[in-house]
Amino acid sequence: MAQPIRVVVTGAAGQIAYSLIYQLAKGDVFGENQPIILHLLDIPHMMGVLEGVVMEIADCALPLVREVVPTADVAVAFKDVEAAFLVGAMPRKEGMERKDLLSANVKIFKVQGEAIDKYAKKNVLVLVVGNPANTNALICAKYAPSIPRENFSAMTRLDQNRAQAQIAARLNVPVDKVKNVTIWGNHSSTQFPDASHATVEINGKAVPVPEALKNDPWLLADFVKTVQTRGAAVIAARKMSSALSAAKAAGDHMKTLWQGTKPGQYASMGVWSDGSYGAPPDVMFSYPVTIKDKKWTVVQGLPVSDFARTKLDLTGKELLEEKEEALAVCKD
Repeated sequence: MAQPIRVVVTGAAGQIAYSLIYQLAKGDVFGENQPIILHLLDIPHMMGVLEGVVMEIADCALPLVREVVPTADVAVAFKDVEAAFLVGAMPRKEGMERKDLLSANVKIFKVQGEAIDKYAKKNVLVLVVGNPANTNALICAKYAPSIPRENFSAMTRLDQNRAQAQIAARLNVPVDKVKNVTIWGNHSSTQFPDASHATVEINGKAVPVPEALKNDPWLLADFVKTVQTRGAAVIAARKMSSALSAAKAAGDHMKTLWQGTKPGQYASMGVWSDGSYGAPPDVMFSYPVTIKDKKWTVVQGLPVSDFARTKLDLTGKELLEEKEEALAVCKD
């Protein structure tokens, strides 16, 4: 049995964490033979709720959980952690603009970046889930200069999962038959879900998704809009933001980072942009990536249509605007 790893979940008394923690504790993310020590961070007035979560973890009787550390202290939460799920953030509510989230949440991620820099292991992998995820990840990395910036990523796996599910439903196939759907840009309504390079397995053969859909106009219209606005649709329906699906996506994202991508497959995640595909550099931009030995590499050479180009430019522009606003907030 391997040595236990320390894993922190912020916003640990919240809804996303409630679904996420079980995946981690059961071995779905880091492996069925990897023991973990769970560090659970939340704000002081949530400590009573968090104690109930700790009780439930104990009651699950999961053998991989060696210790649980509930805390409101970032120094304790990030001490020696090797993986971090930054879930805790002010949630988006119905009618709320992303800019409203930005000013409130950027300060949270500045503090957490400083704590990661000071207390976490230098090889820590940091996944930012709390929105606006891309820009929060950028700020977090900025304030953790001793950690490689490549170790920070933002979650667009939920968008990828949503896109795969939409295509699978359209083609009436199991969702795992759809591969290599790409999410470009920001985890926002400007993101571009792109199935032009995706494949679907039909009768044992991989077929390009556009071919399987017979170039259905749906792929450039309703499909894109549905994925872009799915989060708002969930909020409108349940009066709260996505939780179960967000937790599943966070587990998927970290599992892929930790264990790598399968041959011939890639995943979407917001990573530090080097300007590939004409995206603005020095923002967290969602790209298709392959992963080996916990290191990601942007998939290069995918054709970008004129339609896609306009979408990539739009989402890149939004990320630059968010970056400027976030940096201004940090100076206040």
